[in-house]
Amino acid sequence: MNIDRARIAALIMILSTAAGCASATRQSALNDDNTYKAARAVAGTTHAGWIYARSVYENPINRPVSNATTLASLAVKSTGGMLRRVAISTTQLPALRGDIPELQSRPGMDLSAFERKLDKVTGTRSDTGRIEFLVDGEEYFGRLTNAIANAEECIDIRTYIFDNDDYAVELAGHLKRRSKDIRVRVMMDGLGTMQALRADPETLPASHKAPLSMRLHLQSDSKVKVRQNTNPWLTGDHTKTTIIDKKIAFVGGMNIGREYRYEWHDLMMEVRGPVVDKIQYESDKAWARAGLLGDVANFIAFAKGKKQRAATQGYPVRVLQTRNFDSDIHKAQLAAIQSAQSYIIIENAYFSDDRTVYELAKARRRGVDVRVIIPKRGNHGPMNASNKVSINELLRHGVRVYEYPGMTHVKAGVFDGWASVGSANYDKYSLKVNKELNLATSDPETVAALMRQVFIPDLIVSREIYRPLNTTVATHLVEILVDELL
Repeated sequence: MNIDRARIAALIMILSTAAGCASATRQSALNDDNTYKAARAVAGTTHAGWIYARSVYENPINRPVSNATTLASLAVKSTGGMLRRVAISTTQLPALRGDIPELQSRPGMDLSAFERKLDKVTGTRSDTGRIEFLVDGEEYFGRLTNAIANAEECIDIRTYIFDNDDYAVELAGHLKRRSKDIRVRVMMDGLGTMQALRADPETLPASHKAPLSMRLHLQSDSKVKVRQNTNPWLTGDHTKTTIIDKKIAFVGGMNIGREYRYEWHDLMMEVRGPVVDKIQYESDKAWARAGLLGDVANFIAFAKGKKQRAATQGYPVRVLQTRNFDSDIHKAQLAAIQSAQSYIIIENAYFSDDRTVYELAKARRRGVDVRVIIPKRGNHGPMNASNKVSINELLRHGVRVYEYPGMTHVKAGVFDGWASVGSANYDKYSLKVNKELNLATSDPETVAALMRQVFIPDLIVSREIYRPLNTTVATHLVEILVDELL
């Protein structure tokens, strides 16, 4: 049976390659609109089949350990999460009654004690590094393309989406040129990239003819090495890191595409110091696992351990992740909400985690100033509906909620001077299922910079929501589905 499955997988991969090779041909062959649309539809369907075949047939063969642990972790976290959500919605949130207390004027939590608490709660330890925040696409991609141009040894990109729009193709061109001089590796998530390839931004120039396969486009006439992650049990790698010469890392929420460069409000970090060695180590393991040898290669990369390449400089910076059976990001942020004494401010586009909503409500009821910023125009219909339910629950308990004018994709929070920024949303998949990476620090200057560059400007331009939003039975049904599936 396994041989038959392997043959089916191989056949689908061959068909995918045949369809994708069209991206390497001259675009003049696709000038006819109908021909191009048909070719793109075929390529998209074939790509989906290829992802399915790899995830269902290939993954259990060369990644048997990670495939089994992913399923077990998903089952445990989904079951436990469902029971927790039922308890919160039926018992714990309704128990929070009474008048909303006035804000308490008191000092924030003891940050040194909190960092020690995180050592125990998450099982992680702080590294050392320096963080500079890069706000929006112009600032980030300008810095990134400059770093790519000046790289001397290697470039390692790990992203959820490498789109095929005009800007993604432009950046791919930079990478292809540099690959002739230095090592360039690009790792993208299969499901994430597939979804992006099927939907074009509204502002995409009409003249743009998208490559039918970004994997093959990146490899065409270049030495770029490309791997696409498999998606066992519909899980994904939502991490976004780019590492230059093993010394500079870019970490945050931006994928590679037109929305992130031109349209959405978003945030990345430029990171230096020994913490980059940790980020590189995680990237190397993910790259190894995505290859043909799968779990064997992953074990070899793990056994090699973390190398020391980055400069020794900075202050404590902690790497937090979501992995199988391990949700450091969720545990750390819940601990921060529970420990906060003065203020909490969070900005995120996808706000469906009931546990987070419950803990924020409790924090406000003990006098903490709690504020949440969400987008006015989200990009995800079901999640937008779920956001409405969360907003109304937060308002009911005195939390101040703000609508950012447009789409904010920022994933950041500050809790009494401790900050967490990265790729994770406040939903089930980011906090429990997908692979994610955030950086956290309580360095006063860095947290002040985050407030100054992101939160204060965003609060100024956002509109505060004072009244509950209109919801229907359908809205609440969608919210239940989002809780369970997303």
